Amino acid sequence: MPPSELAAQVSAAVEELRPSLLRWRRELHRHPEVSWQEHRTTAVVIEHLTDAGVRVSPLPGSGAVADLGAPEPSRRIALRADLDALPLDEATGLEFASRNPGVCHACGHDVHTVGVLGAGLALARVQDDLVRLGIGVRLIFQPAEETIPGGAHKVMSTGALDGVDRLFAVHCDPSIDVGTVGLRVGAITAASDSVHVMLTGRGGHTSRPHLTQDLVYALGKVITDVPAVLSRRLDPRSGTALVWGAVRAGTVSNVIPASGECVGTLRMLDAQTWDTTGRLIEEIVHSVVSPYGVRATVRHVKGVPPVVNDAAAVAAFEAAARRVVGEDSVVPTPQSLGGEDLGWYLTEVPGAMARLGTRSPGGPTFELHQGDLVVDEESVMHAAQLMAAVALR
Repeated sequence: MPPSELAAQVSAAVEELRPSLLRWRRELHRHPEVSWQEHRTTAVVIEHLTDAGVRVSPLPGSGAVADLGAPEPSRRIALRADLDALPLDEATGLEFASRNPGVCHACGHDVHTVGVLGAGLALARVQDDLVRLGIGVRLIFQPAEETIPGGAHKVMSTGALDGVDRLFAVHCDPSIDVGTVGLRVGAITAASDSVHVMLTGRGGHTSRPHLTQDLVYALGKVITDVPAVLSRRLDPRSGTALVWGAVRAGTVSNVIPASGECVGTLRMLDAQTWDTTGRLIEEIVHSVVSPYGVRATVRHVKGVPPVVNDAAAVAAFEAAARRVVGEDSVVPTPQSLGGEDLGWYLTEVPGAMARLGTRSPGGPTFELHQGDLVVDEESVMHAAQLMAAVALR
């Protein structure tokens, strides 16, 4: 079968799977699971692939890796999906909204998962042709993308990238319309770490701050001054942003507490600056709190490097998108300060991540990591079509 006919057959197979893919995506959305707990999600993926005759290897705990096509291929393409949801309450009002209190798919990983699953099931229908052409396709269903450090290291430690020539992934983007694919050569995301600052000191009555180590005041200085000092110690071209997401200290208005903490993320566009910033954060924190006599403990956890898209992989994505999503579907996309542990894979093999439009035309623009995120369901089909097509490029 000529390659063009094979591609058309795979595309038709994805379309035939439409009712199942949309139903499965709703089921995954209804039953979200947080990082490292994606047991039900993994079981669903394994069941459907096994029923289609695909070789599947479960990962320890959660996640799975599957192989299609030639056992010893001349080229092996990997398609990666992430399985986990976020610890947030869903506020969409959808009929298939999360049934797990405090957990929802607010980043679109249910779309990613079903997109790769659909691509795999469509490609399974042309196994003989893949073998004849010497093409191998590896499906990677990764746990725990939403944690720092994420699940990429666990997957890589199992040998999932062995023999892989290129790796592809998509990520939902609610800022662009469904039917649109955002592409960029080079860095498309940022490095991202977690920063946890714990302060301890002598507490006391708020009427006598001079007899205490006023920890709340010192914590306020950490919150405001550390990002400010950091911005003057680093090259502004690195695009560094230290942003606090949680602050905790005290329980009542008239007691200065003996401990407090703030937790946030450190993000930057430049990987070289990222390699050297950890020690600087600790130095700045200690210098900021020293006048107040409190003790500071700084925990800086290296998270992920930027996702750096390979030019040839982006070209393959572009050709695939123009064929199966639409001739005018491809748009440029800027580098964001979001973090993605796909970056670790791309330090080992070349590849690319594409931004998958999920906004309904004329509809509202949602934000990722918010409980009201709604994606246009046609994006599920575009994800499956795109991933299947790029595997054949």
